[in-house]
Order: sequence, then C-alpha cells, then structure tokens
Amino acid sequence: MTTLAYPSTLAGQENPSPMQHDLLDLLESEAILVIREVVAELERPVILFSGGKDSVVMLHLATKALWPARLTVPVLHVDTGHNFPEVLAFRDATVERLGITLHVASVQDYLDDGRLRERTDGTRNPLQTLPLLDAIAANRFDGVFGGGRRDEDKARAKERIVSLRDAFGQWDPKNQRPELWRTVNTRHRPGEHVRVFPLSNWTELDIWRYIERERIELPSLYYAHKREVFERDGMLLAPGPWSTPRDDEQVRAETVRYRTVGDMSCTGAVRSQACTVGEVITEVAASTLTERGATRADDRISEAAMEDRKKEGYF
Repeated sequence: MTTLAYPSTLAGQENPSPMQHDLLDLLESEAILVIREVVAELERPVILFSGGKDSVVMLHLATKALWPARLTVPVLHVDTGHNFPEVLAFRDATVERLGITLHVASVQDYLDDGRLRERTDGTRNPLQTLPLLDAIAANRFDGVFGGGRRDEDKARAKERIVSLRDAFGQWDPKNQRPELWRTVNTRHRPGEHVRVFPLSNWTELDIWRYIERERIELPSLYYAHKREVFERDGMLLAPGPWSTPRDDEQVRAETVRYRTVGDMSCTGAVRSQACTVGEVITEVAASTLTERGATRADDRISEAAMEDRKKEGYF
C-alpha cells in the first residue's frame, strides 16, 4: 500500500503548497505515481486501450511513467465490431509505433458461437462485459488500467482510484476501500483483480488541456468534419450497417465532431466548428452537459445504466 505524494519542490522553493503547482502538473504527478506503483506491485497488469481520447492520454502517461524503460505493459481492447474505422486505424498505428502487445477480445466471436445474443436496441456496448472478464481470466491479468473519470457519470464518481473486483469480476459500490491519505492499495486475493483509474480526478476539460500541452495526437473524428448524420432522440448518429435511419429520419451532411467514442450505433456527434485543440477547449469549457450525457445512448437505458453494468464487471 503506497501513499500518493505531490512534487516537493518548485522553482527554487522548498516544500511549496500543492496549490502553487499547475493543476495539470498535479494531475499528471498523481496519475504517474499510481501507474508506477501498480506496475511495480502487480504481476500482470494490462491497459484498456480503445483509441479513444482518455485511453490515449492514459497510454501517454504510462509511457512517461516508465521512461526511460520501454513500455512493456500490454494493452487490451474489447472490440464490439461496431467501432469507428478511424479509431481502429489509430489504435493499430499507436500499438505499432510503441511496439506493445495488443490483445483483442471480440464481441463478434461471442455472438457467432452463441455465448452472447444481439440486443434488440442494436447497441453492443453492454455486451462487452463477458469478453472483458474472460480476457482477464484467460491472461491472468491482476490489474486492469481504465480511463474512467469521475466527472463522466454518477456511477463512476463512486469509484476509487484502485477498485477491487471479486472472483466473478463484479464491483460492489457499497463495499469499497477507503482512500485516506491518497493510498494506493492493490492487495487482493487469488482470483480477484483490481481496476485502476489514474484519470479519476481529471475532468474532460483537464484532458483536453493536457492534450494541448503534450501535443498528443488523436483520431480525426474528435475534431470538426463533414459527416452524414441523422437525428434520433436528440442525438446525431452516423448511418451505417449498425445504425440504419428509419423512414422518418432524414440523412444530411453536417459539420460535427465526437466528444466520446463508443459503438457507432449508440454514440452521437455534436454540431461543432472546433477544428483545433484550442477551439475544442473553448467549446468544452462552455458546455453544460457531460460528454456521455450528451452523446451516449447506452447510458440512457435507465438512470442507473452505468452502475448496473459496472456491477456486472463493465469498465
């Protein structure tokens, strides 16, 4: 069990107050320390990596945390088969550039052999849980890094930075470890594992400010571009084999971007003219809706949709 600490010096000053540090420096320091301690304490950690912005930032932080050594922690993607092509291409290019091992758990494989069935609403995001848990068990991963942040959803706001999962991969929101004095507690019994969320205390705005500062490359769909979309339940969806417009839903070309990435069947775009990181930051700073609340249909299934999935073993 390790206690998190802030940097101890600042520009010639000794023992400065944490408030004297730039917020991004503090968030980065916390995340890097979490990553270092978890990698040091556990035997087979893995990083969830989809190619989305939060997982890209987390992989960037992991690379910095282990520098000058090469990043040897593998990455895992639970592929629904409904992903945006731009994101999959970015995922593969990143893995090749860093020379890291990519594990892919395919939802389509589970549908093909009958272990899972398609949902009536067409989205496959909730179907990711079983392939994820099976991949963790098959590879004996004892620590799984995720890019979840507390500002995304009220269920994720309940999470600890290091969150215990039982032998069935399930999470009990009423039985969580205290994190007094910023402790990193990775202890678990055989068969259990921990989920680790180094970005817990970051906000969407922090993520984008850090992307700007570190000049981190992202998939192109995070920036404004022309795309064919149709509107359903107040969301702009891209037409395709997994999201077919109904007779009364008109397809039209609009300038949009994506705030978050999930299934094409349940992830909506937002109208935007933000073509640069700076313009995205200005847009996010003015937004009154969280990214998931604004653009994710799978979180609208019920008020407790995310928490119900997390109890079963979801990210």
